[in-house]
Amino acid sequence: MDSAAAERVAAIPLTIRMSDNESKGNPGAVGRFAPSPTGPLHFGSLIAAVASSVSCDKWLLRIEDIDTPRNAAGATDSILKTLERCEFAWQRPPMRQSQRLEAYRDALERLKGEGLVYPCGCTRAEIADSAVSQTNSGERPYPGLCRDGVKPGRSPRSWRMRVDPVEVGFDDQIQGRYAQHLAREVGDFVLLRADGIFAYQLAVVVDDAFQGVTHVMRGADLLASTPRQIWLQRALGLPEPVYAHHPVAVGEDGAKLSKQHLAEPVDLMEPALAVRRALRFLNHEPPEGLTCGGMLQWAKSHWDVGRVTKARTLSAGA
Repeated sequence: MDSAAAERVAAIPLTIRMSDNESKGNPGAVGRFAPSPTGPLHFGSLIAAVASSVSCDKWLLRIEDIDTPRNAAGATDSILKTLERCEFAWQRPPMRQSQRLEAYRDALERLKGEGLVYPCGCTRAEIADSAVSQTNSGERPYPGLCRDGVKPGRSPRSWRMRVDPVEVGFDDQIQGRYAQHLAREVGDFVLLRADGIFAYQLAVVVDDAFQGVTHVMRGADLLASTPRQIWLQRALGLPEPVYAHHPVAVGEDGAKLSKQHLAEPVDLMEPALAVRRALRFLNHEPPEGLTCGGMLQWAKSHWDVGRVTKARTLSAGA
């Protein structure tokens, strides 16, 4: 690693400590909502926005626009407009991952310097054709084909994080104890993709630490990603937030509400109805006659994470 890269890597812990010091002025929890601008905000995402905002004292907004091929034109503005119409209030200007590439690069360089990552020349087809079967979580563990070096005549396509044959677990505030044997269930995972885009796992860990996030409230579809993020946090010497994964809203067909499945956007003509539905989904029923902001304030003062259903999925009509 050259001297310039070493200087950037050395600055990472200092940057994170500065952010941590800022957050000490707030005695309560720091949470965040981090939508991807792949389309307008739908009910499933609104649930995550509501849950994350009412369960913390300081709420931050992060636009996860790092996966540029999936970004939709105008989606960021649409999401912000919907959040404003629903009377959400975030305490800092929204942070955009597309402006944080240097921070992710620095973190990767630090891991390279410590020998914790390695280049991989495997294609998706090669991994799919491997003898490793899919796990219950839907993962197809990486078989380690490049763990000891890229095969002769092949070029590196991505960078992977080494994992040990150990179990990584945590106590989720909603789902209870959750653990994964990383080597068996996931394998060495990608931090820099073949297309040059930093992976979600790396970006989210670096950003949560930088923003001083202490509590992460999000959908249960991301539960299986958490052990990888904890593994990265420990490798980078970053604090581990408290995690809570609420049920994911599904439609009548049992499929998760998502932009990919053409979920209807939040109706800006009736935002109060949408916020009330989201709170009801989270098993909190605000008094009648409140505005969006009034319901969010009520929920913040009456929030009880123990009331949230422990299911991984729940009908959007619940």
